[in-house]
Amino acid sequence: MKHSIKNLALTLILQLLFNVPGKSQPAFSGNWFSGKGDTTYLHLLDQAYRMTRPDPVLENLSMLYHPVWNGFVEGPTWDAWWIQNSFGTTFTLLPLMDQAYRQFAENSQELWFNQIGNGVRKDANGYCAPVGSLCDCARPGWVIFKQGDGRHKIHDWAFGFTAAGIILQSELLLVKRDKATTDRYLPLLEQCVGFIDSRRDTVNNIFLVGTAGNLLAPSYAGSGKQRPDGTYEPAYLAEISINFIAGLNRMIELEKMSGRDAMVTKYQLLKEKVRSGLKWLTTTEGYFVRAREVDGTLHGQFGDDRYGYFEATPNHDAMAFRIADDAQSMKIYQKIHSIPGLRPYKLIIPNFPGYDDMYDTKGLFVFGKWINGGHWTTCEARMQLGYYRVGAYRDAADGFKQILKLAPVFRLDNNLTDFGSEPYQPKLPVNCVYDSWGAPGGFLRGLFEYEYRSDGLTLYPHIPDGITNMEQHFPIYFGEKKIFIRTTGTGPVSSVEVDGKIYTDFDAKSIRLKPDATPGVMVVSIGLANENASADSKPIAPNPSNISKYPNGEVSRLLPGYQPKSGILPSRKMLLKLENFAAQLSLKGFQERYELSHIRLILESAEVIRQRTAMKLSNKLALLPEISQIAADQLYLDTLTKLYAGLVTQLEKNLVSEKTQDRQIAELWREIGQ
Repeated sequence: MKHSIKNLALTLILQLLFNVPGKSQPAFSGNWFSGKGDTTYLHLLDQAYRMTRPDPVLENLSMLYHPVWNGFVEGPTWDAWWIQNSFGTTFTLLPLMDQAYRQFAENSQELWFNQIGNGVRKDANGYCAPVGSLCDCARPGWVIFKQGDGRHKIHDWAFGFTAAGIILQSELLLVKRDKATTDRYLPLLEQCVGFIDSRRDTVNNIFLVGTAGNLLAPSYAGSGKQRPDGTYEPAYLAEISINFIAGLNRMIELEKMSGRDAMVTKYQLLKEKVRSGLKWLTTTEGYFVRAREVDGTLHGQFGDDRYGYFEATPNHDAMAFRIADDAQSMKIYQKIHSIPGLRPYKLIIPNFPGYDDMYDTKGLFVFGKWINGGHWTTCEARMQLGYYRVGAYRDAADGFKQILKLAPVFRLDNNLTDFGSEPYQPKLPVNCVYDSWGAPGGFLRGLFEYEYRSDGLTLYPHIPDGITNMEQHFPIYFGEKKIFIRTTGTGPVSSVEVDGKIYTDFDAKSIRLKPDATPGVMVVSIGLANENASADSKPIAPNPSNISKYPNGEVSRLLPGYQPKSGILPSRKMLLKLENFAAQLSLKGFQERYELSHIRLILESAEVIRQRTAMKLSNKLALLPEISQIAADQLYLDTLTKLYAGLVTQLEKNLVSEKTQDRQIAELWREIGQ
């Protein structure tokens, strides 16, 4: 009885702590979300999705497009693609990415895999990585295998990067569900698994990793004990175990999809071995340390006289990827919540207090500036998923709001220095870095998690108690299936309808869907607590943009004298040609092709320029300082120019493609242009 009363009291306290206060209004109706109850939270969700599509006010994801490889780029001042920087953002946004965005992500990640370590290939610094090693970053014909900042001569290989790369690429393949693409990458991913497993202590089943072998490198120096030759002794790094298990979970599902039973068995056994080793890295309070030396000394046991900092990465990743169960996730959260220094500006930082085991303490290594206590929104993305796991909705909202503040003033920089309060490049007129979209990504994915499996998709609803009805006006993807989701009520799952029919494969915490991956729409209605699932089988979708509103001369009024850095700014005539092309693609049965999504993205980008111009002319746009205003306006125009140039270049390449559909689409484009 005492135990039950104690649990009830704890439950009530947690509800008071986690419920997000909001101004309750009858209903909320946004572009991307609608619902009833806590309209403040619903509005934040709507803003989060706004940041992913072209928008006249907010910096948005399309601004990270790069036509050179028809994909995403780290930012206008970062001409390559990094693994750790993209990790949280890409993982959280993948379910929401349409065919164009998903193709952009795949093309960017291909830069890592087509230059994977093979024992022969040298990187820009002359290092030859082992077979299966991924990299710090890459662009076409250029790759950095070891972490490239700091004293890279003493750095270990990319173990943290490779573990994250396995998660990202296997997740993309599970979302895309295309056999040819899976067949292309599966052997390379198996090489990555072998590379990481080469460092496993086969007795204790933990991974011995050296300097800068971590994800947020080069903050980690192994044991911190220097050898006579200037290198540092390695230690058993906890984050490798956590993310390797997460990667193996996805690899097992891919192997099942491919019918490779022997590999399924092999990876299941390997996963259990690695999971058994977590006991060496777990404190008595239930959270994970950063590392364990060979002699047993722990790094990252909070409060110890030496190495007594708290390390966030293995802990929020264990929550985000369900390596920790619900009970352990709550223990981890409670520990994080008890250390205010980990979130001085509501955003998670990597560690608190500062590291006392790095190989440098000056310049960028000063506590609070960079990898030692600076904020990285790629980490916030995974922390957001952790918040949702334990119902800490207030923390999720507070973290996202900090990043949202930066979107209308075009200061989405990363990392954020001074413990997460200042941009890394404050002297630039505007900042735009891919990491920053990890906050809206995590804020959105946390609602349902979306666990992709070989035989379906599992949803874990995490709906704040103040929201009594909610509907997403955008799909999440399972192959080419578009899944729209709505909820009624708050609390545990009590009823489900799929396409208007009663569905029974669920429990109080999860719903196990079995969609096929073919084109079409699925509507999932979820009843929570005592509420019944809605019987409505029609999704609510936003109205498409109308490009015919885009008049001649609009661009010159937005930014007189604008000259694109490369390519040409598409004219109204060219945009109308794209509209015609899109219509022809749909008529000829190419509705699910990537090219059609790319066209829509171009037309949306042109439409928001029209909207932004109208707002500016009617004094409805909050203006930035002049130099920043010019740069922000140009960012819109550069984005439109790049998106158009990238599509045209891709269509020209497809004229000689080996794939029949590629050639048909490219030839149709050429015919329309004549």
